[in-house]
Amino acid sequence: MNDYLVKALAFDGTIRAYAARSTETVAEVQRRHAMWPTATAALGRSMTAAVMMGAMSKGDDKLTIKVDGNGPIGSMVIDANAHGEVRGYASNPQTHFELNEQGKLDVRRAVGTEGMLSVVKDLGLRDFFTGQVPIVSGEIAEDFTQYFVVSEQVPSAVGLGVLVNPDNTVQAAGGFIIQVMPGATEETIGTLEERIANVEPISTLIARGLTPEEILGEVLGAENVEILDRMAISFACNCSRERFGNAIIGLGEREIRDMIEEDGQAEAHCHFCMETYLYPKEELEGFIHEIQSEA
Repeated sequence: MNDYLVKALAFDGTIRAYAARSTETVAEVQRRHAMWPTATAALGRSMTAAVMMGAMSKGDDKLTIKVDGNGPIGSMVIDANAHGEVRGYASNPQTHFELNEQGKLDVRRAVGTEGMLSVVKDLGLRDFFTGQVPIVSGEIAEDFTQYFVVSEQVPSAVGLGVLVNPDNTVQAAGGFIIQVMPGATEETIGTLEERIANVEPISTLIARGLTPEEILGEVLGAENVEILDRMAISFACNCSRERFGNAIIGLGEREIRDMIEEDGQAEAHCHFCMETYLYPKEELEGFIHEIQSEA
């Protein structure tokens, strides 16, 4: 099954819902960064939340999420857009601990219980929205729930999960976001709270082969759900040799000459996809010529 997400309404339009299967997307990041299990779970949960938040956007809108806790994983940075594309990295991808008392990967210990979760939405035309909340648990799902309630004033429930195999590969990853819209009755909210409290862990549902549609059925009751849209999701990085080359040109002639004298070349490395681009002396000299011709 390929990764994808669904958008839905439930309970006569008073509940907005998203669910995603992100197994291959998280697996791609794990492979590129040689991540250890606890780090994979932390970044995978964050990326799954981000790709669903991206689906809440429109057109060419995009967002950047930073989870900056006091745990050993350091900062996690995730970019997502409205087209189901997401990328991310962690400062210390080789972070791992023994399972916690619930027998699960100890994401809280890796992320830390102090720090900030920030979201910057690029709405185009130099219009930005920034929201920031303190980390409340370090388990990621609870922290995104807090973000929606505090920064966007939308009562929400977020479920996220990543199941990692003994060989560090990803067995299952996914999540859901349930949001209460104006007009929801107390009865609906009560029903929702009860169902969410009793639902199996999201990674277990994905590992069992449930689709995003079926996950929403588990959470909301299939009879209550109206699927509005489906969207493929994937790891995608927009870095390129040309983009990094333009960045080198932007450093100016003196900096480029220093690169030639000290190293005889320049090297650019993308933190998101781990690609490395080499620029030999001849290419750097071409950059200098380009700068001089535009002066």
